[in-house]
Amino acid sequence: MRNTPFWWVLLGFMVLLDVYFFQALKIVSQSAAPRTKTIIFTVYWVLSIGAILMLIALPYISFDRQAKFARTAIFSVIAGLFFAKLIASLFFFIDDIRRGAQWLVAKVSADKPVLTEAGEKEGITRSVFLSWAGMAVGGGLFGTLVYGFGNKYRYQVNKTKLAYNNLPVAFKGLKIVHISDIHSGSFTDKKAVIRGVEKIMKQQPDLILFTGDLVNNVAIEMEDYMDVFDKLKAPMGVYSTLGNHDYGDYVSWDNEEDKKVNLEKIKEVHAALGWRLLMNEHVVLEKGADKIALLGVENWSSKARFPKYGDLQKAYAGAEAFPFKILMSHDPSHWKGEVCESYKDIDLMLAGHTHGMQFGVELPGFKWSPVQYVYKEWAGLYKNEAQRLYINRGFGFIGYPGRVGILPEITVLELS
Repeated sequence: MRNTPFWWVLLGFMVLLDVYFFQALKIVSQSAAPRTKTIIFTVYWVLSIGAILMLIALPYISFDRQAKFARTAIFSVIAGLFFAKLIASLFFFIDDIRRGAQWLVAKVSADKPVLTEAGEKEGITRSVFLSWAGMAVGGGLFGTLVYGFGNKYRYQVNKTKLAYNNLPVAFKGLKIVHISDIHSGSFTDKKAVIRGVEKIMKQQPDLILFTGDLVNNVAIEMEDYMDVFDKLKAPMGVYSTLGNHDYGDYVSWDNEEDKKVNLEKIKEVHAALGWRLLMNEHVVLEKGADKIALLGVENWSSKARFPKYGDLQKAYAGAEAFPFKILMSHDPSHWKGEVCESYKDIDLMLAGHTHGMQFGVELPGFKWSPVQYVYKEWAGLYKNEAQRLYINRGFGFIGYPGRVGILPEITVLELS
């Protein structure tokens, strides 16, 4: 991407943003001593120019696998600075509009002059106030992103009980651990991941279900973690599906054959871990004389930018006779896009994909994340008449190497 017109437009925009932000910095530091101003301005431009030069250089710097966190962290800091300045600049822009309107009124009002900035009376001027407010908000955003680096392995166990009238008696009390979005290619702390897997096993699940995105892009990313995730065991088995990242769609392959080989290796990884990968099919789970159906489909999304590999019709065929059905489907948009409309007897769908954007707020009775403006259902439990959807917030992380407000999740579902 670095040689595309978009890349150079982005860099140009960053330079203009730095210049625009600097104007506000001069306003808030106008009462500072000359020496202090010099220090503030020097530090600002060293950081700003350094961030741009590092962004230009990053694609050309070779990082070994052990240093991949450094690369991701550097990029995240640069991105954090950019968005912090962008958010702050919205405040500055509001003030520019206000001052522009004031100037325009002064020009067209011949009989009633409007007070200028210098003519404003007591208290802090609105320009300085908005400049400080913008910097406070932008600085707060950047600070939370840096703080979030330490949350990426803080695995949170969320327990939910689900009651169904049509659940066979033998399955009452069934404990399911649901995990999703491992993204092994992002991991840099194996001991922390081991602690996460140990936390899963402490739940003593009857059944473990994984809903896709084992890797970021390629099968080799699991190489160092095979001896970690093969510890996931349950009396009724471990079942899995594929997510959008498992297909290698975000890699520039030399040819289509290499991409197909990678996908086959991904499937082999699931098998080597002892997981039963469901590829548009279903299996029958038995307890005593009772049976339920577990369906698993490949990635299926109602969002145009993600392909539809899944075939629920194929997976569903033959499952009609079972009184209770669980569906594993990576993308939660599948629920409203197809499941609720055409498969109303699927009782529970499990999904992941969104990660809760790894950024948001969760309080008792309230949750918010920017991802909700793209996905109406994005984390936790949802209902549609008798059907339920549970979206796991993700075990791993991708892109931003941290989490703010939305912690990595281990879901424990108890059916009754």
